[in-house]
Amino acid sequence: ALGGATGGYTTGPKALIEVLRNKARPYLFSNTLAPAVAGASLEVFRMISESSDLVEKLLSNVKQFRTQMAAAGFTLSGHDDCPIVPVMLGDARLASELSDEMLSRGIYVVGFSFPVVPKGKARIRVQLSADHTPAQVQSCIDAFIEVGKAKGVIA
Repeated sequence: ALGGATGGYTTGPKALIEVLRNKARPYLFSNTLAPAVAGASLEVFRMISESSDLVEKLLSNVKQFRTQMAAAGFTLSGHDDCPIVPVMLGDARLASELSDEMLSRGIYVVGFSFPVVPKGKARIRVQLSADHTPAQVQSCIDAFIEVGKAKGVIA
């Protein structure tokens, strides 16, 4: 699914789309995408069909982040190749304080807690991009480690 900022759309085989149209509850509330979102999405498909460089860079950033964060002792959720990385904290106040502290270091990450996620499953959501440099990813990791130690999240 793409275009999440203003709704979304799903691509796939015709049979899958037909199932979703008939069975997916959110389809009932769908709106059309803004032309800019549709156009940007088409451009992304064009770019990744011509070169795998951006995908490879993104996967490299994801591997760097996930490997070092796990090695530091953070609990991460989601698939190992996914660029959206939930850093699990459990406590809503801790997630809010940690995200505020990261922002004070120039790193924007978002804390999520109930009712957005189940009680006791508060987290920080990190979204990696192919546009991030390895140095930027490392800076984020270093800040997480520093703040995580200060907050007692990791030893």
